[in-house]
Order: sequence, then structure tokens, then C-alpha cells
Amino acid sequence: MIGKLKGLIDSYGEDYVILDVGGVGYQVHCAGRTLQALPSPGGAAVLSIETYVREDQIKLFGFRSDHEREWFRLLQTVQGVGAKVALAVLGTLPPTDLANAIALRDKAAVARTPGVGPKVAERIVSELKDKAPGFADVDPAVVHLSGAIDNNRAPRPVTDAISALVNLGYGQPQAAAAIAAASRSAGEKAETAQLIRLGLKELSK
Repeated sequence: MIGKLKGLIDSYGEDYVILDVGGVGYQVHCAGRTLQALPSPGGAAVLSIETYVREDQIKLFGFRSDHEREWFRLLQTVQGVGAKVALAVLGTLPPTDLANAIALRDKAAVARTPGVGPKVAERIVSELKDKAPGFADVDPAVVHLSGAIDNNRAPRPVTDAISALVNLGYGQPQAAAAIAAASRSAGEKAETAQLIRLGLKELSK
């Protein structure tokens, strides 16, 4: 199995690059974001590789890091997500942004991927929610709160305060983060109005 390729960019296709390694040209399929980050033909490049072997073909997928390749594998553990969809998701969201979106149950962010509808986005978020927090760079308290909201276990003042901030035009993850910080400083018995006031202060920092 091929795990990494280091060579010179020979040419580009619509969704792939030809990487010249010692005179052998490897066709490597990549996400749009990865292709844009690679140098012009003749430039040196290193790609982490995922090798797919089928009866009728061998296909190589390339990534800028092992971390990104790990997410490519993780995404395909979700029902209905194949290599093409996994690559499209990584073309829309860098690994850290994807981890944050899943940790915060932000289905809308995942659904921005072309070809990924609300149902598939929901499956990605729900099936990977236990794996994403380890890769995310968001406050664990916010992850916990997002999970509680998703499972209808969050206190009513908290959900009402988040809803109020969303109605004011803030995104769900942004509102959840602000209210998580507000409830931490105000305590468990804080009322909705107090949480909204403190949440707006957080957002204005």
C-alpha cells in the first residue's frame, strides 16, 4: 500500500494531480482545497496517500496531512458517505473546522458541502459526535452544552437564551459558546434575561 508520495507536480486535472515520483506519474485525487494549495507544475509536493484497491482499479487519494487523511477515513464510517462525499466535505471544511462543527452539532456547516443534504449532514454529526471533540479546539463546556441542547437536556433558561441570541442574528455555535461562558460565570440558577445580557457581553469582547 502507498502511504505517502513525494515528487514534482506534473499536471492538474479537474479533481486530481499527476505527481511525478522518480519518473513515474501517479494520478492522485484530491479535494479542491488541497489542489489549490499545491504548487504550480514543476514544484515539489508531499501528499499523504490513501490507497483504494478494487477489482478493476487502484485509486489514490491525496491529503496535505495525515490528520486530514484520518478524517477522510472517519467520514466514510458514516452510513451513506463514500470517498467522493468525504473528499467533498474536506474540500469545504478544513479538518479543525469540521471537528468543531461536529463537536458543536452544527449540521448547517456540514450541509454547506455540495452534494451533502440535511439528512447526510445530520448522520455525519450524530455518528461522529463522540470522536470529534478530541480533534476540536473549542471549549469542552461548549461541546457539553451543545450535546445537552441536541438531546433536549439543557435547562430551559439556557435554551431560551441561545434562541434569543440566534433570533438577534448570531449563529447557533456562536450563541451556544457565549451562553456557555455566561452560565459558567452566572451559575446554574441564572435566569434567561441575565444569561442573554452576559452572553451579549461575551459576544462583544
